[in-house]
Amino acid sequence: MVVSSSRLPPNPTESPFAGNMAQLMTAFTTTAAATLLSILKIFIVIFLAGYLVRRKILTEAMVTALTKVTIVLFLPCLILDKILTNLSPADFPLWWTLPLASILMAMAGLALATAVFFRELPEKRSMLAVASMQNAGYLILPVGAALYPDQFDQFALYVALFLVGFNPILWSVGKFLATNGAERGSEWRGLLNPPLVACLSAIALVLTGLSRLVPTPVLETIELLGDGAVPTATVVLGAMLGGMSLHLRPHLWDAARALTVKYGLLPAVTVAVLSVTEIGTTDPLLARFLVLQAASAPAVGLILQVRAYGGDEQKVGTVMLVSYILCIVSLPVWLAVWEIVAS
Repeated sequence: MVVSSSRLPPNPTESPFAGNMAQLMTAFTTTAAATLLSILKIFIVIFLAGYLVRRKILTEAMVTALTKVTIVLFLPCLILDKILTNLSPADFPLWWTLPLASILMAMAGLALATAVFFRELPEKRSMLAVASMQNAGYLILPVGAALYPDQFDQFALYVALFLVGFNPILWSVGKFLATNGAERGSEWRGLLNPPLVACLSAIALVLTGLSRLVPTPVLETIELLGDGAVPTATVVLGAMLGGMSLHLRPHLWDAARALTVKYGLLPAVTVAVLSVTEIGTTDPLLARFLVLQAASAPAVGLILQVRAYGGDEQKVGTVMLVSYILCIVSLPVWLAVWEIVAS
């Protein structure tokens, strides 16, 4: 079942409340099914990777190597591929609004999280990253494919453009917060990392027109390597979560506050802003895309950063595991709320 971008005229014999509830349930059940399927795939990989770690088949050294090769090779290639092949300023002159929206959403999440954890900073700044940096691509893409198959090309373009602004934030500010200053050496120098360099380089190539000079075999090789980013990152996430003894109780209060921002305050602000704009009317798919982004689980990149550069793996991993379980409810609830508001 697909949520149609058109709206049926109201039935005069049906009360507004009944109509809204029916619409709410339709939106919820449709999104819930797609979200559950996407999350289930992730948890299958997490279970398998965790099992391999506990059986000592997948060793600590292997997990560390997978983490580093993902950050240094697979993820930069994925970023290069998506930007070089999807960003076309001539076809979409307002393309810059989506990178801007991603930056504003991240900054809004950071502001809300900072207000919640203000008295405990910088000690708990890793929770700011968890509360504000969402899984903008790995999770949103399969959910969009399930919900909007007839509009998925457009949806995928929105994802690629959103990541143009989001990836630099995730791999600079997000990395600085998630690692909690654990990386040795200059913290600001550490902000320059392969995913961020790839993102900025790809944007520069596209805007200068030099991307047309990149040979096709090179682009195909970049695409081939980039395809390894999502499964490898998910294996690393599963290996880390499966290899640690999760103890939620010591982190329960921090997790509750971070996820209140992630699944409560930030989506509510996004819906409120969209409700006073014309986006819901002029581009319903874009409005739904932004709601899904605001209600998405924390980025897998955060666990990669903690693993590669240092930080509290136990705490970040525990909160992220809980967040992915709650995301099964968060995405369909907030998309359903938006459908009611937009109507």
